Amino acid sequence: MSNVRSEQTDSIGFFGRTTPLDLVKMYGTPLYVYNENILRQRCRELLGLSSLPGFCVNYSAKANTNPALLRIIREEGCHADAMSPGELHINKLAGFTAENLVYVCNNVSADEMRNAVENGLLVSVDSLSQLELYGKVNPGGKVMIRINPGIGAGHHKKVVTAGKETKFGIDLSCMAEVRSLLNQHNLTLAGLNQHIGSLFMEPNGYLDAMDVMLHFVQTELGDLLPNIETLDFGGGFGIPYHKYEGEARLDMADLGARMHAKLAAWVKETGYKGRFFIEPGRYVVAECGVLLGSVYATKNNGPNRYVGTDLGFNVLVRPAMYDSFHDVEIYRENGTPDHELTEQTIVGNICESGDILAKKRQLPCIHEGDILGILDAGAYGFVMSSSYNQRPRAAEVLITADGTPKLIRRRETLDDLTRQFVGLE
Repeated sequence: MSNVRSEQTDSIGFFGRTTPLDLVKMYGTPLYVYNENILRQRCRELLGLSSLPGFCVNYSAKANTNPALLRIIREEGCHADAMSPGELHINKLAGFTAENLVYVCNNVSADEMRNAVENGLLVSVDSLSQLELYGKVNPGGKVMIRINPGIGAGHHKKVVTAGKETKFGIDLSCMAEVRSLLNQHNLTLAGLNQHIGSLFMEPNGYLDAMDVMLHFVQTELGDLLPNIETLDFGGGFGIPYHKYEGEARLDMADLGARMHAKLAAWVKETGYKGRFFIEPGRYVVAECGVLLGSVYATKNNGPNRYVGTDLGFNVLVRPAMYDSFHDVEIYRENGTPDHELTEQTIVGNICESGDILAKKRQLPCIHEGDILGILDAGAYGFVMSSSYNQRPRAAEVLITADGTPKLIRRRETLDDLTRQFVGLE
């Protein structure tokens, strides 16, 4: 399909046997569209990072919890984590079982821990107080602890999840207290996990953090190693959001070769017989998603041209929350490629000054009636959306392996917005 600006999706046949305009006519906007073949490809790339028998890809389900996508991820052989009772419930609906789930929680109640234990999951706790609470909930049980390796990474301070300026993890200096609590509650330390942050595009920081954990386990927890079943190095694998600028991909071949060699050598040295997890979320689902929206207004305020759409931050909050960049495509009935660029700011329909999707972008001139495609919207897109301003949430469609579209979540209605209220009769 050749259009005003569509080279990226054209090059990979993203929309299968349909076009964005076809999909909008069928399902309306805003509309999240996912491509099954791209999703499966990303899962296979990750699974191919190491051939060690204990190597597992543990999908971080918070990135996208649509059950149709979760089933595909499970079919490809990935495990998953859950961070709430709701995620656990949806993971189970998608066919995941206790054997391929881990509960990675943060500042939760005794009831929430108990629910995970009753469902047979290994639970990760990330503070001494949570470890003590878990010991009271499940005395004599197994537990995983989240450590803070002191190394952080990420494109924005809000996504850095290790180091001194984050709420996550137990400091490595606190192992005496950890051991005391394990003994007090007769707990078995069955796993450790860490996460340094999100969206790294070169592997050195991630591999350095792996070294920290492996060295720490071997030197400080060597006596406990026979009972440790899982070492989880976390995620943060980045994807190139600046595709129209030719941004390079994370070199997965280099990362895989270095990671596999490191883990294989450590297994040989220590005799470790457990599992190694990586915990990608974004890398699995981001590029399989495109968000479609309609242009309803254009105007100039002084020298600034604004393009008004139905893609408010209630639909995609990442640009407003994280200053995130998403490439934009432009589709038009009988449209033709246009390489003449104009500075434009794309905004939504929410009554907030910060409702900006793309600020001062050089793009072909966008007109009322155009359809926009927001690339790489499969991760932290719909799952972070809301009904702010009482706007119903978007529909979701899957372009299946044979190229045909399938509705996997209907659009919310006004009745859905009021369904939870009481006393309206």
